[in-house]
Parts: sequence; C-alpha cells; structure tokens
Amino acid sequence: MFFLPLEEGHEPNSPKDATVIFQPPFLGLERWQWWLLVAINIAFVLVGQSVAVILGRFYYDQGGSSTWMATLAQTAAFPILFLPLFILPSHNLSTTIVTTTTISNQPSVATITLIYISLGILLAGDNMLYSIGLLYLSASTYSLICGTQLAFNAIFSFFINSQKFTVLILNCVVLLTLSTSLIAVDSDSTEPEGVSIGKYVIGFLCTVSASATYSLILSLMQLSFQKFLKRETFSVVLEMQIYTSLVATCVCIVGLFGSGEWRGLKGEMEGFRKGRVSYVMTMVGAAVAWQVCSVGVVGLIFVVSSLFSNVISTLALPLVPVVAVIFYHDKMDGVKVVAMLLAIWGFTSYIYQQYLDGSKAKATQNDANEAPGDFTS
Repeated sequence: MFFLPLEEGHEPNSPKDATVIFQPPFLGLERWQWWLLVAINIAFVLVGQSVAVILGRFYYDQGGSSTWMATLAQTAAFPILFLPLFILPSHNLSTTIVTTTTISNQPSVATITLIYISLGILLAGDNMLYSIGLLYLSASTYSLICGTQLAFNAIFSFFINSQKFTVLILNCVVLLTLSTSLIAVDSDSTEPEGVSIGKYVIGFLCTVSASATYSLILSLMQLSFQKFLKRETFSVVLEMQIYTSLVATCVCIVGLFGSGEWRGLKGEMEGFRKGRVSYVMTMVGAAVAWQVCSVGVVGLIFVVSSLFSNVISTLALPLVPVVAVIFYHDKMDGVKVVAMLLAIWGFTSYIYQQYLDGSKAKATQNDANEAPGDFTS
C-alpha cells in the first residue's frame, strides 16, 4: 500500500475545516497486482515511443515530406484515450485534503478552457519542432538529443514548480549536456542521405528546442494542477491529455490546409516507395503508437506519479538507438555509444535522487500516520 505525501501549500488552517483522505492508487489491488499494472504501463511507454519514432523516420525515408502530416500523427489518435476515461475508475492520484475553501475555489469553465487551449497550442508547436528534427536526423541521433528533456525538466521544475536542485540533479544536467554536445559535433554520414550540414544544424536545434518545450509543458501542467485544477484525479489527468491533444490536432489541421501541404498528400501517398497501403499503415501505426505511449504516460501518473512517468518516458529515449540499429540499420559509432552511456548515467543520477526523495517522503508520511489526533474526520 502506497501513501503519497501532502503537497506543499495544502495544509488546512485547522483540524476542523479539513478531512484527510489517504487513498492508494487503485484501492483494493494486491501489491503484486499494483506492480504488474506499473510494469504494463511502463511497457506501453517504452514500446509506444520507440515504435512511433521508428515509424516517423520510416515515413520520411520512404518519400514522406509533410511535416504538418507528421505532426498531426502525434495527436490525431487522441480519441483512444476516451476508452480508459470511461472504463477505469476515478481515484485520487495523491493524498488529498478536502476543505470548504478548496471546494468553493474550483476554477471556472473559462479558466479551464484557457489552460487547455494554451497548452494545446504549445503542444502543437512542440510536436512540429519534433517533426522537423526527425526529418533531418537519424532515429538514433534524434532520440539521444531528446534525452536532454530531463535536464530541461530539472531547470523548469526549479523555477516554475519550486523543486530543489541537488548535486545528483546537477550531475544529470551536466552529463546530458555533454551527451548532446557529442552528438552536435558528430554530424557525419550516419545521418539521412542528402542532409546537408545546414539542415543537420536545423534538425539539431529544433530537437533541442522541442525537448525544452516538452519539459516546459510538463512543468506548466503541474502548475495548472497545483494552482488552478487543485486536484489530480484520474479523470482530470486524462481530460488534460485529451483536450490539449484535441486543440493541438485542430492547430495541425489548420496548418496542414493553411500551408497548402494537403494538396501534395495524394501524390505523396502514390509516390511512397513501399506503396499506398504501407503509407496508410505507417501513419495509422505512428498515430496509434503515440497514443499507446500517452496511455502509458497517463497510467503511470495515475498509479505512481507524474515525475515517475516523465522519468520512464526519458528512459525510452536511449532504447531507440538500439532498436534503430537492430531493425532500421542505423549506424552506431563510438561517439554515439559514449553519448548513450552518458545519457544513461545522467538518467541513473536523476532516478537515484527521486529514490532518495521518495524514501524521505515515505518516512515523513509514516511519522505523520503514527502521530495520533492530527486531524479529525
């Protein structure tokens, strides 16, 4: 049974105006069932993200050229998320203090709509940057650069979410920066055919910017939960994913038609080297893979935490180069191997820091549970 610590700033003014609800994820499951559920969601993230990146690179290599279409595929299958929203129960993600003040301060529909629209537009821009990066980089290079999102996450969390900056987190930032720097100076023949140095630089900068933007989105989502939505239930987290994806999809559709790229889609399909059926299957497969990844991300937020979900999402990135070598014949030279090892080392530092924080939080929670008469229900 897992009990999460109280969030900062949520302490009640007095025992009489609050009811403390300690509710573990998926109440009623045995410990081994909980771990099995966590493992399934981790598999969704790792497999979904790896397959999506490989199919995205395959789309470009076989003749695809529409960045708006590639961007649209990253969110277009969001209706899949309605399935877990309707089927699974809506339990609290964390320890919650219910107060009369909290109930009266529920955000207005206008506020929630503004949050969804703002984050959705930011998500669409982020996905476009990812699409441009993957257009000019190999799958392995792209994924190694994306590993910088952990470093950016640490920085944005420090300034936006008031997270502490420890020696281990600093070590993670330095190692991921070194890993990315190695990739930056290694613009050799391992990149897609026909990519010039200038295009490589554009792909590199877009991928780094996309990683930074993604980390910013996560921090802003966390801030939205803490300051506006006031709660992290399963339904609220899923709705955040669904409606931001809906806005991002609408932005991509407008961009697709506004840019005129839609006129070339028929010719692109007919000119696809593996055939029209393969073209459709590639786009559908990529869209579904991204949403499978999203289901895993949301599932991990629900059964563990949003931080753990982000760490697992980053863990998938060093795996993509291995998959690309096995199934896609990407070259893995010495520089990329060193960069991948540095990225894994940085990830390990980050995960160990979270383990220390989790152990401290658990000890604090146990002390609070043993103290009688703290609150009355």
